[in-house]
Amino acid sequence: MTLLVLAGTSDARQLLEGLQGVDVVASLAGVTRSPVDLPAITRKGGFGGVKGFRDYLLSHGIKGVVDATHPFAAKMTQTAASICAELNIPHIIVQRLEWVADVGDQWYYVDTVAQTANYIPKGATVFLGTGRQTLHEFSCLEGRKLLARVIDPPKAPVLAGFAGGFLIGTPPFSIEQEVALFKEKNIEWLVVKNAGGAKSRSKLDAARILSLPVVMINRPKLPDAKVVGTVDAALDWVRAQGW
Repeated sequence: MTLLVLAGTSDARQLLEGLQGVDVVASLAGVTRSPVDLPAITRKGGFGGVKGFRDYLLSHGIKGVVDATHPFAAKMTQTAASICAELNIPHIIVQRLEWVADVGDQWYYVDTVAQTANYIPKGATVFLGTGRQTLHEFSCLEGRKLLARVIDPPKAPVLAGFAGGFLIGTPPFSIEQEVALFKEKNIEWLVVKNAGGAKSRSKLDAARILSLPVVMINRPKLPDAKVVGTVDAALDWVRAQGW
């Protein structure tokens, strides 16, 4: 009875650590070029769309799916929910709680990348903490100086507007590191996806300290499925299924 964990987050790693002794396979989309090894048998790369995912579940005898992907991996999350419902395979989504603005935060909420241009004035120096995969979407910020932090450098030029360049680094970063970076680069605005999690919130704390405005991109809408906010709750669900 094999459990499939759709991984790619620190929550997925923690979940897999709690599933030692369980017949489990972890799946990584291959977004990060050199991911840290997971404590489970791991497959890498996409499934080949909806049909590929369905075929994989059937051919590998998958009896349960835990979706612990990034909150913005909307396509995978939608696919997993719909196919598991179709095949009557037990399925759960693990999503950490969203970040919530605190006293002193200056957050502007948007649903799409294109809407960031409604807030950030031309000529501003902007820090993009949104990852490598969606950088091409920020063509809407033409006329701003963009600086992006990524785990892997882009293989080809992304946008001419990246005059600020790229910073290569893997979180977590301390609040002190973020404050120093924003001061050094004369950052005036931040753009962040509402991924949640304590480890990557430091950039938001630094923005508050420096009174920097933040454009916060809202999460995609979740499918109609069971959702839990913690790894412990996900482990309880797995055990309740008989693993």
